[in-house]
Amino acid sequence: MQRRPLGNTDIQVSKLCLGTMTWGEQNSEGEAHEQMDFALERGINFFDTAEMYPVPPKAETQGRTESYIGSWFKHRGQRDRVVLATKVSGPGDWMQHIRGGPQLTREHIMAAVEDSLKRLQTDYIDLYQVHWPARNTNFFGKLGYRADHSEAESTPLTETLAALHELQQQGKIRHYGLSNETAWGTMKALSIADQRGYARPVSVQNPYNLLNRSYEVGLAEVSHREQVGLLAYSPLAFGALSGKYLNGQRPDGARLTLFDRFTRYVGEHAEGAIARYVDIARQHDLSPATLALAFVTQQPFVSSNIIGATNLAQLEENINSADVTLSDEVLAEIDLVHAEICNPCP
Repeated sequence: MQRRPLGNTDIQVSKLCLGTMTWGEQNSEGEAHEQMDFALERGINFFDTAEMYPVPPKAETQGRTESYIGSWFKHRGQRDRVVLATKVSGPGDWMQHIRGGPQLTREHIMAAVEDSLKRLQTDYIDLYQVHWPARNTNFFGKLGYRADHSEAESTPLTETLAALHELQQQGKIRHYGLSNETAWGTMKALSIADQRGYARPVSVQNPYNLLNRSYEVGLAEVSHREQVGLLAYSPLAFGALSGKYLNGQRPDGARLTLFDRFTRYVGEHAEGAIARYVDIARQHDLSPATLALAFVTQQPFVSSNIIGATNLAQLEENINSADVTLSDEVLAEIDLVHAEICNPCP
């Protein structure tokens, strides 16, 4: 499988990354290990997780995903073959089960790293990411930014970056990245890093898929010019772009069937766009999932496309998408739908 540089580093990551957020909720430890075995065998060397996982986040399962990866490292001894990414949680009232409410202060980041290292059974993390910003901005389903003049003071970005720099100096993390971030936030982090002599962030992990191409506005240029590539998450829009939820279908065991909270990629406009993308796929002898994944993977600003699956059949189909390059004709048809139904799901 093709590998691409992670930012301006010497690390080469597979163009598909194995996402893990279902492990510990929808997937057992044994199934997680099977997925890691299969992904590594198929050429994926990049795994992404978070201290918050699995989802939906809750106290009784928090950290379980990292623990599954740690037990795999212990039994397989493959740590040197994997580029490992995890994340520190940002603040939120819905996260009180993590450190009494996580913050992006030095104290919280240091504690989070130690806990993650212990669960992952490793002494270093290749890519440590800020899961979402401390400040109020437009992430997690918000397309437009609205200023909140009454917002409480957030942890200064300078403090967060200083803590990450300290961890790099200690050798506990090799590089750091951003997630659910904006063009302003990314450029601000780059500026602070340059001013203070810190290493720069090497990636931005944001949602990007056929229903949400907002990354192309502003951030794609930042990725290109500043060598801060996109790690695209939700490339199948919680599975919606497979077409399996069309016409009110709710397959047994599927995420939108199990969890009411995942409403980001549902609705009349989304369904209309999905139906048209499904038609394009079928007209060109592709599965809808393959069309959606191949579109994301071949974007020039994408460093790696984060795929996830709850069974090996899904994982195999997703990995096989790496062999597909969409033609100019297919891309033109996709862009026509996008022009008529633009970003129906932020």
